[in-house]
Amino acid sequence: MTQKRQLKLGALTMGCGGPGRHNLWLDPQLPADASVNVDWYIDIARQAEAALFDLIFIVDSQFITPGSPSHYLNRLEPLTLLSALAVSTRHLGLVGTLTTSYNSPYNVARRLASLDLISKGRAGWNVVTSGDAGTAGNYSRDEHYDYDTRYGRAAEHVQVVQGLWNSYEEEAFVRDRATGQFLDPSKLHSLNHKGEHFSVVGPLNIQRSSQGQPVIFQAGDSEQGRDLGAATADVIFTHAASIEQGQAFYRDIKGRAVQHGRDPEQLLVMPGAEIYVGDTDEHAREIEQHYHQADHSFELALKEFGRNFGWHDFSQYDLDAPFPQESLEAARSSFFTAAKRIADQARDKGFTLRQAVEFGRQLRPGAFVGSAETVARKMADWFEARAVDGFNIYIGHPEQFNRFTQEVIPLLQARGVYRTAYEGTTLRERLGLQIPRFARNGGV
Repeated sequence: MTQKRQLKLGALTMGCGGPGRHNLWLDPQLPADASVNVDWYIDIARQAEAALFDLIFIVDSQFITPGSPSHYLNRLEPLTLLSALAVSTRHLGLVGTLTTSYNSPYNVARRLASLDLISKGRAGWNVVTSGDAGTAGNYSRDEHYDYDTRYGRAAEHVQVVQGLWNSYEEEAFVRDRATGQFLDPSKLHSLNHKGEHFSVVGPLNIQRSSQGQPVIFQAGDSEQGRDLGAATADVIFTHAASIEQGQAFYRDIKGRAVQHGRDPEQLLVMPGAEIYVGDTDEHAREIEQHYHQADHSFELALKEFGRNFGWHDFSQYDLDAPFPQESLEAARSSFFTAAKRIADQARDKGFTLRQAVEFGRQLRPGAFVGSAETVARKMADWFEARAVDGFNIYIGHPEQFNRFTQEVIPLLQARGVYRTAYEGTTLRERLGLQIPRFARNGGV
């Protein structure tokens, strides 16, 4: 059934403070232990569900330093948390981050398939390759996988997981008490995969859900990242500073999907969006400025600055000397695309290390800041201009999320770009994505 194209929304939680928001936990309206407080997560999920959001999005990483953001230092494991949310909500999609670098395909397939059944078809997998190079030390490795290996593993990992999700055909479980037949063995299939990175026999010991298989999300702005997303993902998580940037990425990723033989309408683009709502546009900008100053500090920004560079220790350098270009080597197996952008910018602008850190933490006025009317209009403009299919809304200060759900959502509904009731029962149905039927090769 063809649905009218409508704006999709995800709630992206950062608990007590993610990157660049170290001091978010100081907000008295937020539990100081929000990142490990299941009651807080349940409240956020129910707020999002009441506002008819498509999903809640749980990010993750598995390496920390004392300078890591407060949310990273102490947070719940995504699928454990999402299982609690699955029985606390009825409609909301449940998307969790699992790395392909430090998980086996069989375990990933089984855990996500379990969440999909528990939630009755609302699970999603955010596929990441782990940019934090220090993660290797937590998994008995001396070195992190290099960039090409990480993406090669990721592509094969997703292929294997999808193959395992095809272990059973839809009607494999007969469960006929009269005849005593529980399973039709002709509808159970082993995978017998032997590849460059993985060897998995199968089959998976869990049936398919009502949505066929979990929805696959992917983020990555490098060439390898974009290709992986275009080939394997259902939804792309990205960032765009302007409507023009959004349109350029949208055209690129949809074009790559076509090159992979896919229907571009079956690949959604949902960038992250930080939203501030005020009584007037000027008031909203004042709120944005206030929270930027309250949530940031130079000292904490300097500690976090090394993350893109494999947590390189920048405290060893003279802050007022030229930016240390040699630090880029530390990023080879980390977030190299972001690190190179920072280093190139510092070189081109002649920045000192202090200036590079200050430039990175300075306030860049957001695209979705203003009165409720302004925010709703801009979101609708981006959607109608095909810069996005939806947004993942950063959940930060509670009063701002309240204003968004209570003031902006009704205006989006009045414009006809956002649902007024949930449709279907699964995450795929609500996102307008086809339900993958059984295919022996793992396809749709």
